Amino acid sequence: MSTLGNASPPGGTAKRLAAGTIALGAATLGYAVGIERRRFTLRTAELPVLAPGTPPFTILHVSDLHMLPGQQAKQRWVAALGELEPDLVVNTGDNLSHRTAVPSVLRALGPLLDRPGVFVFGSNDYYAPKPKNPARYLMPRGKKKRIHGTQLPWRDLRAAFVEHGWVDLTHVRRTVDVGGRAVFAAGVDDPHLHRDRYSDIAGPADTTAAVRLGVTHSPEPRVLDTFATDGYDLVLAGHTHGGQLRIPGYGAIITNCELDRSRARGASRWGARMWLHVSAGLGTSPYAPARFACPPEASLLTLVPRGSGASDPRKPAPRKAAKPVR
Repeated sequence: MSTLGNASPPGGTAKRLAAGTIALGAATLGYAVGIERRRFTLRTAELPVLAPGTPPFTILHVSDLHMLPGQQAKQRWVAALGELEPDLVVNTGDNLSHRTAVPSVLRALGPLLDRPGVFVFGSNDYYAPKPKNPARYLMPRGKKKRIHGTQLPWRDLRAAFVEHGWVDLTHVRRTVDVGGRAVFAAGVDDPHLHRDRYSDIAGPADTTAAVRLGVTHSPEPRVLDTFATDGYDLVLAGHTHGGQLRIPGYGAIITNCELDRSRARGASRWGARMWLHVSAGLGTSPYAPARFACPPEASLLTLVPRGSGASDPRKPAPRKAAKPVR
């Protein structure tokens, strides 16, 4: 008996596949834009960087807020992090995405501004984001034309941070008192904008301090190498957004800097002695409001003595902040 009457019309299978692909793409985009970019996560990790016998202490690493005035859920979630009572807050920049967002950033960080803190700025503290062709991120860096938006009120933000006692580490070396312990910290301006001048802070880090921290917005290897040469224990950075769009089983597609993909977020060793921690950040550009397999995050880092058997810092377990706010 003929089965021609039950056969699919020419091109029917291809059309169904195309429709299925479009539907899957739309669902993925809807999740990335509508759900994951609002799924704020606190990651925890232990980093063995202290001298033997030194009591542990905690660092809350916050980065890449990319705040817009109307992002109230983000502001509430970040403010709730104050309940963690970290010993030190490190902010690695890109706080702003709009010229009127300074009050929103201060509302978010308000409870944390009462803790000891240090900071540097990133490109989106100085300049507002602009629409860009997403394909440009896949181009070699040397072929990209740098695009700046309007200037942002970074001076107002800096003044508020400093007024609350946070230390601006932009091309500064400073010893910060953290619960009676000396933390030697130094930072550079944003290497992504080629504003870094490591020569201003060059020289061996203070070996008498409890820990030596380097702070930068973009984790460019040229900067990391110099921190390592000068004897820093840990460098904290942001900028990469963890890749922002990650492929399960593959990881970040790009880092938007010279850092290799495997280090796009989390902790890793840099050289024989130094650790690097890169935050995936808490926001996105308003012109690319999507995250996939890379939720927005802050990180609570517990510094412990070297050789203490700390858990694998490259796979920090997600954990919610106390009394999380959605």
